[in-house]
Amino acid sequence: MKRAADLTLAGVALLVVLPLLAILGVLIRLTSPGPVLFRQTRMGRDGVPFQCLKLRTMVPDAQVRLSTDADLRRRHRENGFKLPTGSDPRVTGLGGFLRRWHLDELPQLWNVVRGDISLVGPRPIEPDQYEAWLEADPEAWEVLTVPPGVFGAWTAQGRSRVDEPERIRVEISYTRRWSVWSDAIILVRHLPVLLRGQEDRAS
Repeated sequence: MKRAADLTLAGVALLVVLPLLAILGVLIRLTSPGPVLFRQTRMGRDGVPFQCLKLRTMVPDAQVRLSTDADLRRRHRENGFKLPTGSDPRVTGLGGFLRRWHLDELPQLWNVVRGDISLVGPRPIEPDQYEAWLEADPEAWEVLTVPPGVFGAWTAQGRSRVDEPERIRVEISYTRRWSVWSDAIILVRHLPVLLRGQEDRAS
């Protein structure tokens, strides 16, 4: 039933936002050299890796800068594998706008259709982040027992307000208490989050 809901809702939503995606794609190409889409390896259910899709909000060599800049890498890790948009020098001007209004995550609807993720679930994490989670909390493996999602219990609370290790417990709690009703509640709780936007976002 969860998969059927994912296919139906994500499929319809993807068709609706296709014109907007086309416009944003053109704007990205006009304002910054490089591809429109950003692909990053994340961990799916049971640890199966997949390519998580986003509209590109950073300079083309953002990952190279992160791997070669020791200070940036340290701050990224210490801040829960994210950097506040305002303090991340890799984010473009348009990228900051896309992040604030969560528009960069629209391509993940295709990840849902493909079956990589669900509409609701723990946010997909990077392999390095997962290893750090296990060090901080031995029960973090439970996060990978369900499909990750576009929306989740953590993001519903406002991701800039819930940092690690509290985030880990929030995600684990979701996996233990999952139900169709809880997914519906999480989707509804995201409405004000999407409408008000958010300054500091996980990358």
